[in-house]
Amino acid sequence: MSASAVTIAQDLIRCPSVTPAEGGALASLEALLGSAGFSVSRVTFQDEDTPDVENLFATIGSGAPHFVFAGHTDVVPAGDENDWNHGPFEGVIDGGMLYGRGAADMKGGVAAFAAAALDYVADKGADFGGTISFLITGDEEGPAVNGTVKLLDWAKDQGHRFDACIVGEPTNPERLGDAIKVGRRGSLSGTITVQGVQGHAAYPHLADNPIPGLVRLLAALDALTLDDGNERFQPSNLEIVSVDTGNPAFNVIPARCEARFNIRYNDEWTLASLKAKITETLEAVDLGNLSLDLEFKRDASESFLTRDETLIKALSDAVAAETGRTPELSTGGGTSDARFIKNFCPVVEFGLVGQTMHKVDECVAVADIDRLKAIYGRFLDSYFSGANNI
Repeated sequence: MSASAVTIAQDLIRCPSVTPAEGGALASLEALLGSAGFSVSRVTFQDEDTPDVENLFATIGSGAPHFVFAGHTDVVPAGDENDWNHGPFEGVIDGGMLYGRGAADMKGGVAAFAAAALDYVADKGADFGGTISFLITGDEEGPAVNGTVKLLDWAKDQGHRFDACIVGEPTNPERLGDAIKVGRRGSLSGTITVQGVQGHAAYPHLADNPIPGLVRLLAALDALTLDDGNERFQPSNLEIVSVDTGNPAFNVIPARCEARFNIRYNDEWTLASLKAKITETLEAVDLGNLSLDLEFKRDASESFLTRDETLIKALSDAVAAETGRTPELSTGGGTSDARFIKNFCPVVEFGLVGQTMHKVDECVAVADIDRLKAIYGRFLDSYFSGANNI
């Protein structure tokens, strides 16, 4: 009997797995995959100042090629559940749409691949000429410290070597088949703190106001043109996202103020060269007696571009066969756990339509879940058939 991707998606949505809670989602996958012959491991990781996170690794088959599907079952909070027309953790189908937190991002994608892999293994048997694995985290929507990055190292220590990966993030902006993500810009965040001397607003000569200094620093950042982009990536952009003094009074010059920024950058930069550029730009600003502190966040990521023609062609052909569309090979948008996986094997991203992700009444078309399963199934058949005919 064919595995139902929609039923699996409903089961996962009904698990309230808001980061970092497992919520029953990994247990559901463990039971599903374990009963089909997959070897399943549940692994929990810890780190300083971050919550413990449960993750799942499941594998079947043996030898190369070793293909891995990566994703996450954790979801962002639902907000006020009274704002939802259908409960965020009920998995209701209404008007051909499946509603619930994670339907698009990305329990629907996890369900589609699970169903495709189950059908593939049921048809071919466990000795299909390679290995299929699942790398599922509960930390993608959170700090991303105790999830994929550590699970990859754990799998490597267990002797696994991956040849290719698809991350099932919702990559399609309008219709299923619009786009495959073949790369991502990097992300760098930082905090600028300017220290002055607190004082009375009526006696400025007894104080040293840090705010004008911070304004000059931010003007210098805002004036930067990092690059013009290239044929692979859109231009890098720097966004100032927060300015704060923590000062509620009108008659007090604050002692300190800070601002935060985020940069999405392309492959014209490395992480090191971009940090050097930002540091150089800020240190060139005359602050007088004010002091400057610049701190970059530890979760920075490099840009990457996947060029694996076998992986990209097999997936593109599967998308075209099932949707009638030739997908754009895109590097736009934000970031994902692919930024970690690219250090272990070629990786692309393809999943559902992402228009409602993180929104109230998040939903996906039931027909799209079934079609996504068909795409993944066609990909598996092509990928392993091609590898075994070399």
